[in-house]
Amino acid sequence: MPDPRKAKTFRFVRREYAQGEVRLVYAFDDGPELVERIGFPHAPVLPAERQPAFEAALDLLHLIAGVSYYKAGVPDDIRVDSGMPDSRTALFLDALYLHGLGEFGYHNKIDLRGKIRFPVDSSQQDGPQQPIGLRRSTLVPIGGGKDSLVSVEILKRANEDATAVWIGSSGLIESCARRTGFPMLNISRSISPLLFDYNRAGALNGHIPVTAINSAILVVAAILYGHDAIAFSNERSASSATLEYDGVPINHQWSKGWAFEHGFRNLIHARIASDLNYYSLLRPLSELAVASRFARNNQYDDVFSSCNRNFRILGPKPSDRWCGQCPKCHFVFLALAPFMPKPRLLNIFGRNLLDDSAQVAGFDALIEYQDHKPFECVGEGRESRAAMAELSRRAEWREDAVVDRFAHEILPQLDAGELSIDALLEVEGEQQIPEHLRDLVERRD
Repeated sequence: MPDPRKAKTFRFVRREYAQGEVRLVYAFDDGPELVERIGFPHAPVLPAERQPAFEAALDLLHLIAGVSYYKAGVPDDIRVDSGMPDSRTALFLDALYLHGLGEFGYHNKIDLRGKIRFPVDSSQQDGPQQPIGLRRSTLVPIGGGKDSLVSVEILKRANEDATAVWIGSSGLIESCARRTGFPMLNISRSISPLLFDYNRAGALNGHIPVTAINSAILVVAAILYGHDAIAFSNERSASSATLEYDGVPINHQWSKGWAFEHGFRNLIHARIASDLNYYSLLRPLSELAVASRFARNNQYDDVFSSCNRNFRILGPKPSDRWCGQCPKCHFVFLALAPFMPKPRLLNIFGRNLLDDSAQVAGFDALIEYQDHKPFECVGEGRESRAAMAELSRRAEWREDAVVDRFAHEILPQLDAGELSIDALLEVEGEQQIPEHLRDLVERRD
């Protein structure tokens, strides 16, 4: 078996579409083809006026999804056999691979700066694309956690025509999607088995910008099925770096952050369709603000989960919806605690994570006590500190082991002025939310 780490070139070989299936083909040098398959169920016949936009969306998907395979070897040369991108797209891809693989590079001790250079077809003309006649309808990606369900409720209050969509096979996500009451769309994605063979043989591995890949898949879906909007549920906390290393911010959530959202939306309008809207409905909210909104109703308590161990491609999964040990479980428990009755939260998780001394290290990481926050989709350290400080003032929580230890050992070292939950619930920052939805996002009642 060839070793991707010894390859000189990573190749985007071709992409194909037929009868509702996209095939994305890659290779290292002249080695065996890595073929990814993405299935769009009950795919309609595409109207002729959407065909150019659809082809452009397939090109972009091919280039973005290649990050899953490129990282197995990180060769110096990138070749696009299927047609080189224009300069604007190439610059976007350079940034996506650099920052989206930032955590991967950090853990594998690879400096990606100056290494990633997509080839450019300078003959392509620049200029905005035209509308393609998409109907007013929103695709809402469902991830199984609290954030997308908050978006669902906002869209319901606005009486928006929306479809709950998810990628891959997950009974947990399907249960959440069904509970929304929206029409559902489940897109299949099969990563090349050869990639897993490479990994078992010692190829480079690590975190990739999954949200970027899912976003590109949903652009194809929106054009194919005729939706004019894709509403993700990424909050402003996602833009904050996990740490800084050698002068470079490393953000586990880079493709959930503002820089990606803004750049991707602009690229869609410049290269695919001017009437396809891509945005995050929760962008001006903190994680705590999202948690406060989720706590307003209990209709998803028995189906949602943010525990990432539920969504592993390989390896064991928790016996129930919450493992109770990972950073996501720790953070969601802590974020919800100030906003819902304690018995309700304990019923959701089946245990009290804040009254378990064995969990101290996990919560220390969230509040950035003596270390950086975990490489996970969790809120900023100041949010966790503010939530913990708030619980330390409440009779029902302050005697629990983790909270009590925080109050006595850590709280005296902190600046009380930075521990206000109310300040973190303010709606602020850059966003691209459609104007008719902004009031509903900003409402705190």
